[in-house]
Amino acid sequence: MKWHGIIGFMESVETSRGIWEEKIVDRPYYGEVLRLNRRYDNGNTAIDNLSISNQISILSDPYANLNFIKMKYIKYLGNKWEISDITVQYPRLILTLGGLYNEEGSDNDLEDEEDG
Repeated sequence: MKWHGIIGFMESVETSRGIWEEKIVDRPYYGEVLRLNRRYDNGNTAIDNLSISNQISILSDPYANLNFIKMKYIKYLGNKWEISDITVQYPRLILTLGGLYNEEGSDNDLEDEEDG
């Protein structure tokens, strides 16, 4: 199954002279969904945690090759999912997704993109 969407990278941005802040930078990518899997973690909480371990293979570009360690989330099926694992298989990166991405404290102006 084909995929097109956004990957969020955590970057250090100089906001004023000598002051650096962490900010998410969104970049569009294309790829293929390799594996579909979902899991509910039944813990000691009132609400079960949904996580997926889907894998998406993207065709890497020079930016992704140099900054794959900064990848934080991927937009998939209308939600932002944490990237829990990245495998480098040049020229591709295999991204394994985890739980929903927690945007608390992030300053992200992401516009809705179509997955498909």
